[in-house]
Amino acid sequence: MALLDRHGPRRGQRARHVGARRLLPEERAGTEVPRWQAEAPPGPLTADAHPLTRELLARCTFPSTPGRLLVGFSGGPDSTALLALALAQGLEVEAVHVHHGLRNSADAEADAAEAIAHQLGADFRCERIALSDGPNLEARARNARRDVLGSDAMVGHTLDDQAETVLLALLRGAGATGIAGIEPGPNHPILALRRHETHALCDTLGLRPVTDPTNADPRFRRNRVRNELLPLIDSIAERDVAPLLDRTARLVRDDDRALLDTSCRLDPTDAKVLASAPLAVARRAIRSWLTRDGYPPDAAAVERVMCVARGERLACEITGIGRVERSAQRLRIVEIPGFSGDRSNR
Repeated sequence: MALLDRHGPRRGQRARHVGARRLLPEERAGTEVPRWQAEAPPGPLTADAHPLTRELLARCTFPSTPGRLLVGFSGGPDSTALLALALAQGLEVEAVHVHHGLRNSADAEADAAEAIAHQLGADFRCERIALSDGPNLEARARNARRDVLGSDAMVGHTLDDQAETVLLALLRGAGATGIAGIEPGPNHPILALRRHETHALCDTLGLRPVTDPTNADPRFRRNRVRNELLPLIDSIAERDVAPLLDRTARLVRDDDRALLDTSCRLDPTDAKVLASAPLAVARRAIRSWLTRDGYPPDAAAVERVMCVARGERLACEITGIGRVERSAQRLRIVEIPGFSGDRSNR
């Protein structure tokens, strides 16, 4: 992955799309964002003047710390609403658009996002990454965006995204941490808002957000959950289930935090303590111990370490970490140079 030109313009200056080759007109024919979508209405917008803005802001969790903040900005309805609300909150923000280069329309989408950002009066920066189509595209794109934006950027996840995340966690057999979904807070300030509300705000402000065609692509599981599974569940339940799934996430999150707080009191290298602790607590202690760069081990790896702690195995190997061994009732990690496998030893 190549990241290019991380320096954006000063306020009022146009951003330069570095490293992105402009497509010829014949290449862009039929693929670019429609002209009506790329053009913003004239004159600077005053988002804070609208009653809807004030109503939505009351349910947002924007950071209170001063300084310049980054907004992950695709130009879609959710990120556009996020940017408008952040500015209405009085925050100094920079809209950062990640150009994945996966579609012929990517240049036009970046242009449309830039027009919206400047219409709102925000600084704008476009960053291009080298990403190819193929397996695990969603995960690779997500990781690439995280690398560009950093861990403190604000992103436009809504309550509808939360509902989808909970269902996706259930589909992969996740535990409480996964079912707890997206963590509310300053990085996800519009998590309490609904998707129809972000669309309504864009309409109110006269903005024409970018339409991402991949949101309808059924090869991505989240899209099928959004477009097929959730409507079916709504029909079966005879109600809108998104708030219910959000409530489930909040309840599970509280339980998960309580167990995590208890697990922090354990020494994960003490095999005897791990073996005698409640399993839910011991598992969390191991997950915290083996988490690297924000990525915890999978459930199977945690279970192998529990087997070592109970004396059922002498050692096991964990992907990307090394070998976990037990000696004199203590667990230790032995790094294996170049190790990237996922084999367990008996």
